Amino acid sequence: MYHFLRIFSALLLSASAFATTETPKFDYDDVFSLEYADDPQFSRDGDTIFYVRNFMDKMADQGRSNLWRIDSDGDNNRPLTSGNFSDRSPRLSPDGKVLAFVSDRSGSAQIHLLWLDNGQFLQISHLPKPPASLEWSPDGSSLAFSMFVPEEKPLPVKLPGKPEGAEWAEGPVFIDRATYRADGRGYLKQGHTQIFVMSRDGGTPRQLTNGEFDHSGTLSWNRDGSAIYFSANRHADHELEPGNSEIYSVELSSREITQVTSRFGPDFEPQLAPNGESLAYLGFDDKHLGYQNVRLHLLDLESGETTLVDTVEDRSVSQFKWLADSKSIAYTYDDHGSTKVAIKRLGGSEKTLAADAGGLSLGRPYDGADFDVSRNGTVTYTRTNGLHPAELAVIRSGTPDQLTSLNRDLLPFRNMAQLEEINFKSRHDGREIQGWVAYPPGFNPDEKYPLLLEIHGGPFANYGPRFAAEIQLYAAAGYVVLYINPRGSTSYGQEFANLIHHNYPSEDYDDLMSGVDALVDQGYIDEDQLYVTGGSGGGTLTAWIVGKTNRFRAAVVAKPVINWESFVLTADYSRFFTKYWFSAMPWEKPDEYRRRSPLTYVGNISTPTMLLTGEQDYRTPISETEQFYQALKLRQIPTAMVRLPGASHGIAARPSQLIAKVASILYWFDLHRPEERDTQLAEHGRKAKT
Repeated sequence: MYHFLRIFSALLLSASAFATTETPKFDYDDVFSLEYADDPQFSRDGDTIFYVRNFMDKMADQGRSNLWRIDSDGDNNRPLTSGNFSDRSPRLSPDGKVLAFVSDRSGSAQIHLLWLDNGQFLQISHLPKPPASLEWSPDGSSLAFSMFVPEEKPLPVKLPGKPEGAEWAEGPVFIDRATYRADGRGYLKQGHTQIFVMSRDGGTPRQLTNGEFDHSGTLSWNRDGSAIYFSANRHADHELEPGNSEIYSVELSSREITQVTSRFGPDFEPQLAPNGESLAYLGFDDKHLGYQNVRLHLLDLESGETTLVDTVEDRSVSQFKWLADSKSIAYTYDDHGSTKVAIKRLGGSEKTLAADAGGLSLGRPYDGADFDVSRNGTVTYTRTNGLHPAELAVIRSGTPDQLTSLNRDLLPFRNMAQLEEINFKSRHDGREIQGWVAYPPGFNPDEKYPLLLEIHGGPFANYGPRFAAEIQLYAAAGYVVLYINPRGSTSYGQEFANLIHHNYPSEDYDDLMSGVDALVDQGYIDEDQLYVTGGSGGGTLTAWIVGKTNRFRAAVVAKPVINWESFVLTADYSRFFTKYWFSAMPWEKPDEYRRRSPLTYVGNISTPTMLLTGEQDYRTPISETEQFYQALKLRQIPTAMVRLPGASHGIAARPSQLIAKVASILYWFDLHRPEERDTQLAEHGRKAKT
């Protein structure tokens, strides 16, 4: 089986090398056919892997998911659930006989149990809000979870009652919280996320936490099941210092909450060691920098002493899991644009097992991976490259073996863009910068191609050699696509990321232009056809670029920050942005905000620039887009605005929105290609003479 899968995987990776001119390119409709795996979990004996298989419901324009199982040698890949539902978060009971999971198959997200011996499943909850962070008790008798609990607060003013039958306007909404709306959630209802526990037999859940604090993230039971560890920011100044969370425990019997950690900075993702002696968690000492490495900590529960686990130097730990012996921890981290899986023996050696984890971001090549480790040390993880999204792979010793090929009915039969890494020096200070080039199908280095520079957001994030539907679609349209990790990107160390601390946008512009120059020097780029786009932080940089140079023929600015002063006062997490991204409030240092705002340089712009943003975006509100659009109109620069109704900052969250985004960008670039512009000018001249 392994031999076959290795051969099949090799064919999949090299499929476009054998493609002919008749082989179709990756197209818009193919987005609806993409599938990927996530959230893998080993059975107790390590012979089976349970996972979530994600797919698209074209009729509903939504992502869906079912639970699947596969033998750890790649055999017997088959479904445990089916249908156009969202089955997610499978959690195996301590005895290994039952899977708890969350599903919306009853019309709302509820907790279900699936018996593995006969395949039967049953809904055991009737919750008013979706549950999260599902976790079994050690004896398998109960399930802990978190859930939002609404709170009704009367208006602080007394209004007269309306007459019977009168049709008055809807009453006012009184807001007094610092964070009153959140991207993807809209205007927030009064209430907080609390922790609950319920019997596996169903019944009424019991609320364990309360108060005006949110309790979310990983839940971890203590060894005897009498208490649960969790993370929360329960400090009195939690609204002013949003990142200062601690680890707490709550006793089930008394509901007494005890603070476990105490330092300034985020502490989160608690996980008890299998032997119950240590508690591992993630966090860092907060210095209000734009970026700080997330470190793995170990708390000895008997002595109360905390130590840092010596993981890969100068890299953030993304996720971690204990091995059964309580002496080793498996974890993931990003390094030079790749997500890696490693195992660290506490106080001893470390080994990196894989460097191609990821594939959970279908649209753009961001990081993000899932993994699990069995009791005997076998690792399963989501594996990706530029030609396929997340598949399951296992690592026993040595080379990873891929178990699934979820897109074998599609991607081997498409002429896909090939990726190649590119490294160059920044013209600003000679720093080494890394990027990737996606070549259009049928690429011939002796011909000339238009170049599309695609810029990542964050700005503290990273792109890498991962599958991305948007990159493939741009390349299929005939563009050489360049994406790079300029300064400020993660996976290159804390110093590199903080080169833009209180200085963004800045010299990251030079890094981007150096990447364009490096590709132009290859000889196959038409210098008269340079195009640029990016979203979020990438949209901000795109707007910055056209204010600094006119070398690009057209630009598309997606969900940007245009005016930092208005942004920090309208974005959902203004208390974070002002504290971590600026040295003072906008009324204290207005020049700092204006110097870094693309709006300040709009008078320099001559590049045709389109804007594209979701109407329900509360991270970079659409008012930012509207400011830039009006400014460009006032200057009579060719411009357009694309608004996506119902879309939040995750503008491509639904398949049709991803397609609409790419189609709009390609329309604008095609409109401003030389031959198209020449045709338009000739037609304009003809009409003028007439």
